[in-house]
Amino acid sequence: MIQRKTLEFLKKLSANNSREWFHANRALYDAARADVAEFVTLLLGEMSKFDHTLTGVEAEDCLFRIFRDTRFSREKTPYKTNFGSFMKSGGRTTPGAGYYLHIEPGNSFVSGGIYMPPAPLLLAIRTAIARDPASFKKIIAAPALVKLFGGLSGETLLTAPKGFPRDHPEIELLRYKHYMVFREIPEKTVLSKEFASACIEAFMAMRKFNAYLNEVMGL
Repeated sequence: MIQRKTLEFLKKLSANNSREWFHANRALYDAARADVAEFVTLLLGEMSKFDHTLTGVEAEDCLFRIFRDTRFSREKTPYKTNFGSFMKSGGRTTPGAGYYLHIEPGNSFVSGGIYMPPAPLLLAIRTAIARDPASFKKIIAAPALVKLFGGLSGETLLTAPKGFPRDHPEIELLRYKHYMVFREIPEKTVLSKEFASACIEAFMAMRKFNAYLNEVMGL
């Protein structure tokens, strides 16, 4: 389970987001990151039982750096105020669909699929759905996925994507900019013994969704 002191560190960092404070409290960061890494290691061990592509993947392959890249961002604070982990074969830098865990005070969640895919991959997904919508609709209509996530999440285009007719019968599915699912996790759950099982249940429900996306993208 995630320790309360991990969320307390993130709250303090949010209120003191400077290099001076961070370096003075580096020990708190190291302890918090180790706590999250231990939790992700536990998740990977359980997830590899139903998704064999995760076998051998380590927590450090999946955890994002806390240092913010401010070069092309309006947000100029030097540090992120969350711990994020993208779990898939090859780790966080590997393109494709996977499982994401986000730990942040008041804004923790799990999600899956692919966010902001490059144009060729997005086209591959849309093309596959347009050619055989029944296969994709069956996956996103699975009872476990619907129960935990409701349906697809994310932005959509206002009109049809380039190359697809506006009157396509599945145009609502083709208009998505991302193909992902999302579920908020209350802080009470994050700090409980049930957090790991809640994550694993959610990730298990999205396994076929991720597998479909990776297959049609050729990954």
